[in-house]
Amino acid sequence: MRFLTFVTKNLLRRPFRSVLTMMGIALAVGAMVALVGISNGFVESFIQLYQGRGVDLVVVRAGVSERLTSALEESLGDKIRALPGVRDVAGIMTDVVSFPDLNLYGVPILGWKPGTFLLDNLKFVSGRPLTAQDGRVVMLGSVLAKNMGKQVGDKVDVFEDEPFEVVGIFESLNMVENGSMIVSLAELQRLIDRRGRVNLFNVVVTDRADEGAVDRVRQEIEALAPGMSAMTSESFVTSDMQIQAARAMTWITSIVALVIGSVGVLNTMVMSVFERTQEIGILRAIGWRKSRVMRMILVEAVLLSLAGALVGILGALAITTSLSRLPSFSIIIARGIAPAVIGQGILIALILGLIGGAYPAIYAALLQPTKAIRHE
Repeated sequence: MRFLTFVTKNLLRRPFRSVLTMMGIALAVGAMVALVGISNGFVESFIQLYQGRGVDLVVVRAGVSERLTSALEESLGDKIRALPGVRDVAGIMTDVVSFPDLNLYGVPILGWKPGTFLLDNLKFVSGRPLTAQDGRVVMLGSVLAKNMGKQVGDKVDVFEDEPFEVVGIFESLNMVENGSMIVSLAELQRLIDRRGRVNLFNVVVTDRADEGAVDRVRQEIEALAPGMSAMTSESFVTSDMQIQAARAMTWITSIVALVIGSVGVLNTMVMSVFERTQEIGILRAIGWRKSRVMRMILVEAVLLSLAGALVGILGALAITTSLSRLPSFSIIIARGIAPAVIGQGILIALILGLIGGAYPAIYAALLQPTKAIRHE
């Protein structure tokens, strides 16, 4: 009988226990893959958004942990644009609104200047972009428009008693923007009473391929006024306090689930060895080496873990895909999970199997054949 066939039959002899262990691993690995996949997808989407628009630097108020509270004078944009090596600048104001009647909460509302280069990467499904002559008009991301049931020409109460006409529906490179609304910068400043202010500036550098040139522009921007911080788009996204907190909670939750899963594998393999003490003694008596006995137990544990990981990964893919179709989650959860995260899940399952099977494997290998055969 082949070694792998023998190991597989050992697992199938106790199907109920094997299935329970597999489900424990499936829950642990599935939770990790889903949470990490969602977190990484969210971050990568934002990084790709900035890089796709050619944004090299993002300027915010230094020391501000919550980006929505960053406040810079809008006039600083002209000073930044005048610096050598700067191709373009866009000041942005951001806020969030909710529509409880539609079960939509935390919808981003962006204030952009009409004609800004930020509009260049938007694909309009219908309607048109903002113009300098516009007043109370709004552009809706395709996902938000679908969730709200709005079309070009409809009215949207951006704030209470503040109806705006929908003039365009767009698709963006970023899933969050697809679930957001865009109004003119002046209108959003008026709505939230922050005239002449922006949250941040997006800066495009002329020679973006030269890291030295980008760094020089960064230093010159920070020297323009006290309390300004210029950082690369990737650093801006990854240093966000909310993203860092979400990532930390993701890994803490995942680690707890993985520890529970490894304990399940350990318990199953220990019970399996105790119940098969006589069998292991016979195998040792007929010539099986200690290393072969250890390998048998470890392979059983690894097979259980990998089978559980497969179930967990399929479950994670199904859950994230389902959530991405719901209005409340569609703007923060992308469909699918990166292959790298799935690879991490498989690797972690392999490690869990080895950890959970290590002690039972060593115990089984050290059994004395004569005592093991007499074991009751």
